Amino acid sequence: MDLAAHRSGCPINLSLEVFGDRWSLIILRDIIFGGRRRFRELLTQSEERIASNILADRLKRLMANGLLTRADDPSHKQKAIYSLTEAAIQLVPIMAHVGAWGRRWLPVTEDLSIRAQLLEDGGPAMWTQFMHELREAHLGVPAPKSDATVAEQLRAGYEAVVARLAAG
Repeated sequence: MDLAAHRSGCPINLSLEVFGDRWSLIILRDIIFGGRRRFRELLTQSEERIASNILADRLKRLMANGLLTRADDPSHKQKAIYSLTEAAIQLVPIMAHVGAWGRRWLPVTEDLSIRAQLLEDGGPAMWTQFMHELREAHLGVPAPKSDATVAEQLRAGYEAVVARLAAG
């Protein structure tokens, strides 16, 4: 890494240069927790409604910084599938901590914060299992088997809250 191209050699500064803008973390969140791996999914299924030109730019940046890879989609020549790298998978504990902090200090909604609560309650053991699952899905590394995947637990928790809120 050429330090001349950066403001400083501080690890926090350098990390923020890689993933510190709002959209990069949202894209990584949607891939990590939402299982969205195609451009169209990232564009249309996010609460925050990212513009297509910003999404394209951030995907390029995330690939250039070694957090994502891009492969041709076997189902369609002109489409691509984005995959997390090990560096991005290692962000799971950080995302869990950021979510826990947000739940504690910001006016979150119950439906959009339930995953953060489950990750906080599950702690490092759950984060480790989730990282194994992400490695299997994105890197092809077999994960240890478990009764219910963390992804299934997070989805079930979200769906239960949404159903309860809809029922009034």
